[in-house]
Amino acid sequence: MTESKSTSEATAAKQKGALHAPQFQRQMLLPKFWPTWALVGFLYLLSWLPYRLQMLLGRGIGRLLMKAVPKRTKVARRTLTLSFPDMPEKEREALLKRNFANAGMALFETGIAWWWPNWRLKRLIKIEGEEHVIANQKAGKGLFVLLFHFLNLEVHVRVAGMFHSSVGLYRPHNNAVMEYIQTKGRSRSNKYMIDRKDVRAMVSALREGEMAGYLPDQDYGRHRAVFAPLFAVPDACTTQGTSLFANVKNATTLVSVLKRLPNDQGYCIYFYPPQAPIPSGDVYEDACRVNREVEKAVAMQPDLYMWMHRRYKTRPSEDMPDYYADLD
Repeated sequence: MTESKSTSEATAAKQKGALHAPQFQRQMLLPKFWPTWALVGFLYLLSWLPYRLQMLLGRGIGRLLMKAVPKRTKVARRTLTLSFPDMPEKEREALLKRNFANAGMALFETGIAWWWPNWRLKRLIKIEGEEHVIANQKAGKGLFVLLFHFLNLEVHVRVAGMFHSSVGLYRPHNNAVMEYIQTKGRSRSNKYMIDRKDVRAMVSALREGEMAGYLPDQDYGRHRAVFAPLFAVPDACTTQGTSLFANVKNATTLVSVLKRLPNDQGYCIYFYPPQAPIPSGDVYEDACRVNREVEKAVAMQPDLYMWMHRRYKTRPSEDMPDYYADLD
């Protein structure tokens, strides 16, 4: 590929990404959006409380959420049971309760990620493995970064961008006001967002040497998926998207995890190479390697993972029983 063609593709990718940076419109002030504005405004005000107070309030709200959304509680309990069948039930239930407490904290972390100034957030951040990112950038390569669905994901995206501004795939919100607010918040430290269906823009960004984040650890359906082991489930539906983007020429795959520090001291963001190289040359093996990275990351902070997602909803065959069918 010639340099001019590569630059042209990267420019096109940025232009396409700009399409996903919605502008404020007067129709967003219509009465149907007033509840959304009230919720966002309340969250904004709460975001200026002291950090430790926010985390304390979040834990309390999380415990209430566990009772307020019983369906999600049942889904999380089932996902944990499928993932850790040998874990004593009492231990699993304790993990479930901590998980919902963390979900409440994540509500406050969303406000922190979207509105805190850099100087305030930097006081809470440590970084490990940054040398991998710097070395890759000096080599002029794109950086394909695997992130996972931990409850502090909004903070993770913001913090990663503070050190190395990046691009990322995302799913547009159906609510116009939330789409405007969340895209503006997520782009605060980063370059631009790409619709998750826009594969070409993501590939172009990596070819141009951008750092691009990708979330491979949810069940996106049978299309372009393989079934690979994850925790105790031998056939978890796993996207092939990792292989597609990891195979982009001039791109290196890294893993990033944001870990909460004990006693509400803040966060540590990690960048490190996968335990086994990705891509491997085989789609199924890549899926296995990604899932092992998920297991490794979850072991660091199991109560912070998004267990309330129906991670095992898609079975290898449509004739196989749905793990979650009796919860509906």
